[in-house]
Amino acid sequence: MNAESAAAVAPAVPVDQVKAVRRFNRFFTRRIGVLAPYLGSELSLTDVRILYELAHREGLSATQLQRELGLDGGYLSRILKRYEKAGWLSRTPHPKDARQSLLQLTEAGHAAFAPLQQKSREEAAALLAPLAPARRAEAVQAMARIEALLEPAPAAAPPVRTAVLRDPAPGDLGWVVQQHGEVYAREYGWDLRFEALVADIAAQFVNKFDAAWEKCWIAELDGERVGAIFVVRKSATVAQLRMLILAPQARGLGLGARLTDEALAFARAKGYRKMVLWTNSCLTAARGIYAKRGFVLDKSEAYEGFGQQLVGETWSLKL
Repeated sequence: MNAESAAAVAPAVPVDQVKAVRRFNRFFTRRIGVLAPYLGSELSLTDVRILYELAHREGLSATQLQRELGLDGGYLSRILKRYEKAGWLSRTPHPKDARQSLLQLTEAGHAAFAPLQQKSREEAAALLAPLAPARRAEAVQAMARIEALLEPAPAAAPPVRTAVLRDPAPGDLGWVVQQHGEVYAREYGWDLRFEALVADIAAQFVNKFDAAWEKCWIAELDGERVGAIFVVRKSATVAQLRMLILAPQARGLGLGARLTDEALAFARAKGYRKMVLWTNSCLTAARGIYAKRGFVLDKSEAYEGFGQQLVGETWSLKL
């Protein structure tokens, strides 16, 4: 974003407030002596700030220092080279990145920095000393308040999301049918006949359920239903994977793969020798999950169904 577009996006700040900030900057830089050689030395404020970071933190790389202080890379490089030439700075290879070096002050560097740090403490004390204790505390609190107001808020950590797979409960199969109807109508334009097909499959699963050979998993994310998958008995040696569904808000979290893996583990534990499934060529995400687990496409056939021209596919996996 260039300066003009940034100015157009940023909210307008009243001129008197801008002037107040600039006036405070001039006042404070004069009071702390930034405009003269800093702390009575030949070093600039930036020079001393870099020394401060190196003296108080271990394992810093030049890249970190540049990013955290907001410095130009070439400018920082020249300062570091000057410190090396003076014997204040040493570099060691980064253990995890051969392109980087870790920076460390030498004993001479610490010796050079120590009087500057003491001088800084003395000047800060001298700035506050003329004030009565109550006014001194008020000034310090005002500084903290300004710092808090102008410091960018830290990025919020993404919430920890809890996913569980459980057995179905009353209401779950109705939710599975509803999700199929809504998702496929919205994303693929399928009509009510597809929802009716899913409702019939769900009814057969309940009416013919054999707990020794069949199973359903309902996926929950933060206590909300977001997915499901079914394994049904097709023959003594063949299991069928059916009605894999994942709500849009749960995509990209690996839940579809997790549901499929649970179904495969169940089928193998039961001694099935093969698992089959029927899907459609347009369902690329589901087909990707199947292919990654070794399913192969056995047959495809064009047909007209659910108000669309489709290509049905039969896939299988030897267990």
